[in-house]
Amino acid sequence: MPDSAFYGLNSYHVVLAGIGVIIIVARWLPRLVSTQEPVAAPLMILFGTAFALLIPEARLLPDPRETPLPWELVSELAVIVALFGAGMRIDNLRLGRAWWPTLRLLIVAMPLTIAAIALLGVGIAGLGVAAAVLLGAVLAPTDPVLAGDVQVGPPHEGEEHPVRFTLTTEAALNDGLAFPFVYLGLALAVQGLAPSGWLEDWLMLDVAYRLIVGALAGWLGGKALGVVLFRIPGHATLADTGSDVIAIAGVLLCYGSTELVEGYGFISVTVMGLTLRRVEQDHTFHRRLHDFSEAIEHALTAGLLVALGMVLPLLFSELNLAHVVICVILLVVIRPATGWIALGGLGMARSDRAIAAIYGVRGIGAIYYLTYAASHGDFEEMPSLWALVALVILVSTILHGFTVGWAMRHATK
Repeated sequence: MPDSAFYGLNSYHVVLAGIGVIIIVARWLPRLVSTQEPVAAPLMILFGTAFALLIPEARLLPDPRETPLPWELVSELAVIVALFGAGMRIDNLRLGRAWWPTLRLLIVAMPLTIAAIALLGVGIAGLGVAAAVLLGAVLAPTDPVLAGDVQVGPPHEGEEHPVRFTLTTEAALNDGLAFPFVYLGLALAVQGLAPSGWLEDWLMLDVAYRLIVGALAGWLGGKALGVVLFRIPGHATLADTGSDVIAIAGVLLCYGSTELVEGYGFISVTVMGLTLRRVEQDHTFHRRLHDFSEAIEHALTAGLLVALGMVLPLLFSELNLAHVVICVILLVVIRPATGWIALGGLGMARSDRAIAAIYGVRGIGAIYYLTYAASHGDFEEMPSLWALVALVILVSTILHGFTVGWAMRHATK
C-alpha cells in the first residue's frame, strides 16, 4: 500500500487550485445573464472571501498589514501596466477643450476629495492628521486597473466618447498626481503639523521635481522606444516581428529609471504610453501591444482581487461603524459631488456630467498606495486604514460593476 502521506493536501496547491476556480467562475458566471462582464471584479473578491472562510488552507496568503511587500510589488506592477495601457488607448489626443473635463477632475475634484476624506477620517474615524491625509491620498484616485468598462476602446477602435475619454485620461493621470499627498502623509507622520518642517521640501521635491521628471522621462522613454520599435534597423524593425515583450521591457525600464532619479514612475509610464502611441500611429503593432499588456494587466488584477478576498476576513476584524459611514459618504456623496462641481460650466450633457462624476472606481491603486505607505512609514492606525480601504474597494466594485453597463448605455451619443 502506498504511504498515506502521499495523498496529503499541500496548502499551496489548494490555494492555487482555488484561485483558478474562482477566476474561471467569476468570469463565466455573468455570461449566463449578460453579454457584458463588469461584475467579474466584485465576484472575484466575494468568492475569494467565501473560499477563505470555507477552506482553512486559503489562509496561507500573507496578511498585508504585517507583510505588505508582496502586495506592494504585485499591485505596483499591475498599476504600471494599466497606466501604460491607458495611455496607449488614446487614438487622438485632441489637445484643447476635450481635456477640460479631465483637468477639472484632476485639479478640482481630486484635492477636494482628499480634503473631504481627511476630514472624515479625523472627525468620524478618530484618525490622526497624518493618517487621515494618507487615507485621502489612498482613496481619492480613480483606478486605472478596474475602470476598463468606462474607458475608451483599444487602439484603432475609436469609441472615444467624451465621457470615456474623460474617465480614461483621469484614471491614467490621477494615480501619479496622488503621490504627492502620500508623501505629505508620510512627512506629517515624521515631522508633525508645523509647515516649517516639511512644506518647502514637499512643494519643491514631492510636487514640482518628481512630477516634472516623471513627465519628461515618460516623453523621452516613449520617443526612444518608438525609435527602437519602428525606426532602427529600417529593414527589419522590431514592430514587424511581433516582439511585444520588448515594449513591456521598455515600460519597466522607463518606470525603474524614473524612480531611480526620484521622479514619479506612474506619471512616466502614462506619458510613455501617450507618446509611443503617436509614433507610427496607424501601425498594427499598437493594437498587438495593447492586447498583450492588457492580458498581463487582467492576470495580475484577477490574482490580486482573489487574494484580497481571501484576506478580507482578517482585514475586517478591525471594521466598525465609522468605516461603513465613511465608505458610504465617499462613494455616494463625496465623489459624485466633487465631480459634479468640477465639471460645472463645461457645457456637458447632464447625463454625461453625472456619469463622469460618479464612476470613479477604487481598486488596485489603493492597495499599492497603502502598502507603499506601510513600507515607508509608521502609522499605528494602519489596521483601521486597511479595514476601511478594503471595504471601499469591495463596495466600489459592487456598486460600479453592477451599474456601469446601464450607465454607459445612457451616455449621450
